[in-house]
Amino acid sequence: MTGNPAARRAPGELAAEVLRVLGGAGSALTPAEVRDALDPTGALSYSAVVTTLTRLHSKKLVNRRRDGRAYRYSASADPAALTAWRMGRLLDAESDRASVLMRFVSTLSEHDEALLRDMLRDHDA
Repeated sequence: MTGNPAARRAPGELAAEVLRVLGGAGSALTPAEVRDALDPTGALSYSAVVTTLTRLHSKKLVNRRRDGRAYRYSASADPAALTAWRMGRLLDAESDRASVLMRFVSTLSEHDEALLRDMLRDHDA
């Protein structure tokens, strides 16, 4: 993280940072190791990291295994999967999915719309 570690993060920013740390680690990490990688100054609370890891585990975005009295965590997904999970959750909350998707597509740049069309075409193939 850049800047002040104690500064207010945008929603989901800590989760994405945790996934990046776990994805770049060569092995599973404890919550303390994740916290130290995110903020060597110690300003980030241990409980915030544990809560984030627990939530990511419930979303199946990280794996965890017992190591003595603690858990070690490893990434089973990348930050893009977290964003996709959030998008799916928002879409699931709407009864008129077609309207939501249409409005979403209408806000895309030409480049992103072309990218989406290419991905959909490749998915159908």
